[in-house]
Amino acid sequence: MRPDTPADHTAEAERLLRTAAQYPEDHEPLLLQAAAHLELAGDRPRATTLYDRLLSSSTKMDHPHLVKAFKAANLWEYGHEPEARAIIDGIRAAAPLDPAAWGIVAETLESHDELDLAHASLTTALTLLGVAEATIDQAAALPYSTQSLLTTRHRVRRLLALPHDTWDSLADELHTAPISLDELHDPKRLWSLGSEDPAELQAELARLRAELGNYRLALSRPFPVAVLHWPEPELDELLTAYPELQSEYPTHTAHLLDIEASLRELAAAGTPNLGIVTATVPSYEAFAASESSSPANADLLPQYATTLAARGRATSWPPGRGADCWCGSGVNYGDCHGAA
Repeated sequence: MRPDTPADHTAEAERLLRTAAQYPEDHEPLLLQAAAHLELAGDRPRATTLYDRLLSSSTKMDHPHLVKAFKAANLWEYGHEPEARAIIDGIRAAAPLDPAAWGIVAETLESHDELDLAHASLTTALTLLGVAEATIDQAAALPYSTQSLLTTRHRVRRLLALPHDTWDSLADELHTAPISLDELHDPKRLWSLGSEDPAELQAELARLRAELGNYRLALSRPFPVAVLHWPEPELDELLTAYPELQSEYPTHTAHLLDIEASLRELAAAGTPNLGIVTATVPSYEAFAASESSSPANADLLPQYATTLAARGRATSWPPGRGADCWCGSGVNYGDCHGAA
């Protein structure tokens, strides 16, 4: 079976649904991922049932407006435009402080040529999120989902042929790719794909590669590459119960140094959206049992880290400016493991 076929996405959705049944406390991120795979498999009605399942749950959700936004985007794609518009109108009226929800709303409107409404939604969102007076340093410290609103608004304004404003300039400064946002978001680019000039086609290919890199980065954000962190009491308990893992973790100090070194190596290789997941012995033992394996099996450790990340348990690395170190020392990251 070819990678990334509808059957692959259906199988992954089923796996996530089984995991959600095992970890009901993490059903929201797991069901959202399962719904995304069902959409990619072309099973949009079933994806809608998962969004409805979340919205009708008696358990309080962390991101209800994001779930609604995903549902609206999905409904619009398979012919339920009036219902999708009603949901979007409700989100806009509620004015949530969830940048990811606003991002999905704006991209849905943009994809269906509702550019004026997309622009109004993005402007409202950035105002609500307090970006109005942000400097470049303050904007760089904003969550990626908030920065993404600036980029999306820049693109929409280019499509509307509006002149640059302060937020467009901020988006330009945050953009680090070699090809500028103005060039990436140029509405005339599509015409160049019909050119017979090899130089024009080559330039467009370069722009598309840069844009694809941005999309890959955006898609990777909710699912970080995560490294496993054992707090010292948990590591002591783990090695007492399963001494076979001693070769993986000679000492707790070495374990912490290895985490930082691994993350820096991944960052240097260009891996985006790095994170850390905190392990506990009971959780690890439950995971091993679900895999019908022994916790002493070191091959389970990276799988356990990936599962924790999929359950929304990862914290981003590196910590923000002035934040405490990820190791739990209570010391500023720059003075702890973040030191050169």
